[in-house]
Amino acid sequence: MSSRSNSKIIASTYVINAGNPPTKDTLCNSIINLQSTGADIIKLVIDVAYITDVAPVFHMLTHSQLPLIARAAGDRGLISQLLGPKYGAFFVCGSLAGKSTPGLPPLTSIKQVYKLQYVNPDTRVFGVISNPVDHSKGPLLHNPAFRHTGYNGIYVPLLVDNVKEFFRVFSCNDYAGFSVGIPHKEAAVRCCDEVDPLAKSIGAVNTIIRRPSDGKLIGYNTDCEACVTAIEDALRERQKTNGRASNVSPIAGKLFVLVGAGGAGRAIAFGAKSRGARVVIFNRKYERAKALAAAVSCEALPYEHLNDFCPEKGMILANASAVGMQPKSDQTPISKEALRSYELVFDAVYTPRNTRLLQEATEVGATVVSGVEMFVRQALGQFKLFTNGLAPVDFMRRIVYEQF
Repeated sequence: MSSRSNSKIIASTYVINAGNPPTKDTLCNSIINLQSTGADIIKLVIDVAYITDVAPVFHMLTHSQLPLIARAAGDRGLISQLLGPKYGAFFVCGSLAGKSTPGLPPLTSIKQVYKLQYVNPDTRVFGVISNPVDHSKGPLLHNPAFRHTGYNGIYVPLLVDNVKEFFRVFSCNDYAGFSVGIPHKEAAVRCCDEVDPLAKSIGAVNTIIRRPSDGKLIGYNTDCEACVTAIEDALRERQKTNGRASNVSPIAGKLFVLVGAGGAGRAIAFGAKSRGARVVIFNRKYERAKALAAAVSCEALPYEHLNDFCPEKGMILANASAVGMQPKSDQTPISKEALRSYELVFDAVYTPRNTRLLQEATEVGATVVSGVEMFVRQALGQFKLFTNGLAPVDFMRRIVYEQF
């Protein structure tokens, strides 16, 4: 080191998580040891078991006396790189050539999706809380929308195991809003200080806003209207083609078969019931189907009876389960033959866009509605809540149909 001329030295250490999460004291001691080497720049690579273990890393970034590079390893450490510039990281790391490395965002995403060169200490953080989370298309939509509207925000994937603990640790106002995905939509209700009446009646939230004035978490559900209006619009278009039109909801009086009783299923069940549909719920865990049916005042039947359920023709089928989602895109919740009884088939799964369920429904002549349509509608509702303003509808819709 004494013979160097124009070169600079990076001193690096790997902090191993031997069953104990990294604390501020642990990381501080590591930084002191690195600084004692006389290096110009110091680097920490840290094992993390949970996303909440990343919080001390951000604390170190803001308090280090030397330029600091910090990386939390693994999928739960991804935000250490995506939010690093907000906390003053000397630089962040990415993976090359399209290869996926746990905890490292692809370099193409850093440059094209997140555009980290524009992230600064004032950037407000938004993200999708889910497990798994790598299927989420939210970052592809919300980040360009923030830039299009001139809003200083970033939207990141958050692989969360315990949603209550997540909100306890990441509690400052900079963490301004969240989408909530599988399997946290119901548990997240209990984390909110206030819940919108619709979301409260559904018993699930898919959007949480941190109110700037007092830091309280406010829960909403944009899934309900997104799904129901997507189905209604498709049915109205079909009626128009057949020379029929009505101001009454085309769902009214229809037999509405719902597969799935989780957070999305709850939203769809309440939405369909509110439009006058006759709802029947199927779920792999029959007890959950019965509980939701009791809440909505409708009927539940065992999942194994789904293929044989055909009391009438022209029914509506809505899949709100994860069956058919990547990587298990060869699966479907119902047989192709059984689909012949349905006028319209909706699939909340949007990865892939054209699921096996939708492909087979098209083949038997049913009208199909992709989960992508529900996704863009609920995202528009979320963006309005995130920014307390209007969403760029045409821009966001174009992004979705170009990217997905």
